[in-house]
Amino acid sequence: MSILQGWGEFVVAILVFLASHSLPVRPRTRGALVARLGTTGFTLAYSAISLAALGWLIVATRRAPVIPLWDWAPWQNHVTYAAMALACVIAALAIGRPNPLSFGGAHNNRFDPAAPGIVGWVRHPLLVALLLWSLGHLLPNGQLAPVLLFALFAGFSLLGMRMIDRRRQRQLGRAEWRRLAGGPRRLDVTRAGLLRTAAGLATYAGLIALHGPVIGVAPAF
Repeated sequence: MSILQGWGEFVVAILVFLASHSLPVRPRTRGALVARLGTTGFTLAYSAISLAALGWLIVATRRAPVIPLWDWAPWQNHVTYAAMALACVIAALAIGRPNPLSFGGAHNNRFDPAAPGIVGWVRHPLLVALLLWSLGHLLPNGQLAPVLLFALFAGFSLLGMRMIDRRRQRQLGRAEWRRLAGGPRRLDVTRAGLLRTAAGLATYAGLIALHGPVIGVAPAF
């Protein structure tokens, strides 16, 4: 059997995925790549490589040997639906908004700790969305390969939160970090917040509709 079949392909796909997300963002490597490709070129190349690695990892997971760990039950799907709805709303409330405490923020100099939005609830909304996606999908997929896949993503998101907190505290200083992170928790009932919430729910509906054609498994209600 070829090393790229069965578990061999799965292990290699995991290693490639981890390398594609860790090596390019190392300060020296990133600086060299940005200098060569430009900021936009680096972002496009990094995104393309990351998506390709993720796609291969998903395919490799489906090809891996089936080793059951627990039985599926209909109620497990409802946990996934709830987790995904929340993940989509959190991501929609975070993307493109200022957040100097995590990655993915835009115009961070405009961040107002007195009105932090979703950042007042979670410092790392995109990583929290990834964590919800991972844990929500882990429960109804009680086979070894999917469990390893979703556990990997869950660990990736938790470790990422811890690493970013440490990095931001070094960059900002503890006092400034605490000031920015100490904002109030309030529901975003502004027009922009409501529109983003609606966009998140629309994205959630789209993901459910496309799950069968793209992933190969149609959600069951």
